[in-house]
Amino acid sequence: MSANPASAAATDSPSGSGSGFRIPKVPFWAQIVAGLVLGVILGWLARTYDVNWLYTTLDKIGHIFVQLLKLAVAPLVFFAILVSITNLRKVNNAARLATRTLLWFMITSLIAVAIGLAIGLITNPGSGTGLTPKDGKLPEHAGSWLDFLTGIVPDNVITPFTELNVLQIVFMAAVAGIAALQLGEKAQPILTLSESVLELLQKALWWVIRLAPIGTIGLIGYAIADYGWDLIGKYATFAADVYIGCALVLFGVYPLLLVTVAKLSPLQFFKGAWPAIQLAFVSRSSVGTMPVTQKVTERLGVPKEYASFAVPFGATTKMDGCAAIYPALAAIFIAQIFDVQLGVGDYVLIAFVSVIGSAATAGLTGATVMLTLTLSTLGLPLEGVGLLMAIDPILDMMRTATNVAGQVVTPLIVASREKILDRDAYNSASSSPVDDAEVRDAEVRDAEPQRVPVAA
Repeated sequence: MSANPASAAATDSPSGSGSGFRIPKVPFWAQIVAGLVLGVILGWLARTYDVNWLYTTLDKIGHIFVQLLKLAVAPLVFFAILVSITNLRKVNNAARLATRTLLWFMITSLIAVAIGLAIGLITNPGSGTGLTPKDGKLPEHAGSWLDFLTGIVPDNVITPFTELNVLQIVFMAAVAGIAALQLGEKAQPILTLSESVLELLQKALWWVIRLAPIGTIGLIGYAIADYGWDLIGKYATFAADVYIGCALVLFGVYPLLLVTVAKLSPLQFFKGAWPAIQLAFVSRSSVGTMPVTQKVTERLGVPKEYASFAVPFGATTKMDGCAAIYPALAAIFIAQIFDVQLGVGDYVLIAFVSVIGSAATAGLTGATVMLTLTLSTLGLPLEGVGLLMAIDPILDMMRTATNVAGQVVTPLIVASREKILDRDAYNSASSSPVDDAEVRDAEVRDAEPQRVPVAA
């Protein structure tokens, strides 16, 4: 008889304990916002009152979070690209879908670089900054067309993973994926293993992503404490230009394309895609955000087989913020600092580099490499990169958010035009996939049989 009360208590309690109290669930986006606000406050306190231990703590928290994201980047990119290419065989007109995806990547990049050039020519961000050429220094990682082309092919299969050379990892994964397609059924055991490894990596990364609110406190707090408003003031026009340019693309160009080309509601897009955009802003990593980006893309109605190709491919090559808006504005900014006049031909070169060389942004120093590639093509001094490194983390937040939004918009446009988009799913997508994952995990735990003590 004594076992019955225990059993009833276990059934009545949602957590399996005797208490019926449950802490209210806080949406993931609200957790991120709270972390951002708290980070700003703590960063301001650390800088204003010179609290060294708080400054160090914020730095460590942000560093650990970023390192956890980086930990799975190399294998995640490899297996995501490999699986995505092989999954194309499950989709009708796979070659057509891949071609259309590349085409829209280029179209949106051209629009973004045009906006960046227009804003730069209107605002003249390099004028009146107080900065001089001697304030700059050569970057550690410089890019050139020769290095870009020869650097795609690795010397061996180990180095790209140890040095986190994302471009070479993408190349190897693409070769392996195409080879698997050619082998057909013989490659099925390897593909099954690859899919399992990819799911394992994504699961591990989901755990890291759930720590984003804590990571946000460290990343934002350290940025405020380290850079402060005085340094930002010197770059006020340029920083504002980057944020305005990205905002115009994010909240203007993308919604306009969704309405006119895809015939979709922009409000519903932001409702469904916001978790990925928000996480990209605070993490500053397109690849680290990729599991969330792919999940929201699928929830917005894009078939999983196509989304699993478009999103990983876009996460390594589709960079409207880093590869289009930013280098266009930065080239104008640096040219004005060094008193170099740019002509129409130079602006055309900037657009060309942004579209063709966008794959150079793949990796952790992507924006820097892309900028050096642009400057070397224009013949501008590479020391100009050093002028912008001081505030690069602050700029990178908005750039990455724009990158990720574009990585969702493009497959939506292609899927809509190819009539493979599930519009009912698009119109009903709302809650964060992170919140849903937590709910599913809770349901799994609740479904597990409770161990009930047996009366003696």
